[in-house]
Order: sequence, then C-alpha cells, then structure tokens
Amino acid sequence: MIERIIIAGSGGQGVMLLGKVLAQTAMLEGKQVTWFPAYGPEVRGGTSHCMVTISDQEIGSPYITRADTLIILNNPSLERFKGMISSKGLLILNSSLAKIDADTKIKILQFPFTDIAIKLGNIKVANMVALGYYAQVKKIIKVKNILKVFKSIAPAGNLKILEVNQQALEEGARLNHG
Repeated sequence: MIERIIIAGSGGQGVMLLGKVLAQTAMLEGKQVTWFPAYGPEVRGGTSHCMVTISDQEIGSPYITRADTLIILNNPSLERFKGMISSKGLLILNSSLAKIDADTKIKILQFPFTDIAIKLGNIKVANMVALGYYAQVKKIIKVKNILKVFKSIAPAGNLKILEVNQQALEEGARLNHG
C-alpha cells in the first residue's frame, strides 16, 4: 500500500498542520511516512502546500509527481495542483472556496469545509474538517489516532483549541462520501 497526498491551500489555512498531523498519525499507526513541506515565498494569503506519503514499505522519495489524493482548500491551489493528480486519483475539495468543472474524469468529493468550520465557531479548523473527512473516506488512518496526535501537539492548557479541533475532525468524519 502506498498513498501519495498533496495538501494545498492559502497561507494561514493550516495546510502544514494538516499534513503534519496526518503524517504523525500514520507513524503512530506503524506506517512508513514522509512529510515534505514546501516553504517558498508564500505568505499568509499566498498558496501553500505540503506532500505526505504513507506506505507499508520504505519510501524512496518525499517528492510527489502524481498524487493519489489531492486535498485542496482554495481555488488558486486547485489551479496550481489539479494537473498533479493520478488518473485514478481522488480530489477532496473545499467547495466553500474552490469550484471545479464536473467534466473531469477524476473522482471529486467536495464539501464546504470552511462553512462547516465557521458554524463550529472557528474558521481556522476547516483543515481539521478536511482531515476528518479524508480519514473517513480513505480509511488509511483512524480518527481516534488523529485525536491522540493532536492532543500531543496542542498547546498545554488550551482545552478550547483541542475541543474545537476534535469537533471539526468528527464533523468531517461524519460527512457522507456516498
């Protein structure tokens, strides 16, 4: 098993955190993992991305040329990375901030992750809604283990951040992927 994931959005959307939590969860579950953050001239509001590879065997390179899954949080990221998905790939799209033509041949699952985060009271947890959704759809990692990882990296004493992120993960995992 090998799963290559590209996660992209704008700076400030928690793209790196999403990738890091995904990678750490896979490691916790005993899988081989690479996390490849791309820090360029991006600033808050500019396009930001990272690459995560999860495998049950040794991984040769952290760089991904063809993704099995794209998790896209905004439209500029969609335009930049849509050509990097494999022909049998899955596009998980934040429909709050990105739109795609339905005539594409890849599988597209889209939900308004940002709108869901706003309803939860914190726009910054859209990334965790997307991660919960990814975990439910792909079944490569378990939501309960994502929560363990998040608890280990959350700022000490800040229960509110932990609670809203847990709600976001669970909300994402409940979304119907039909």
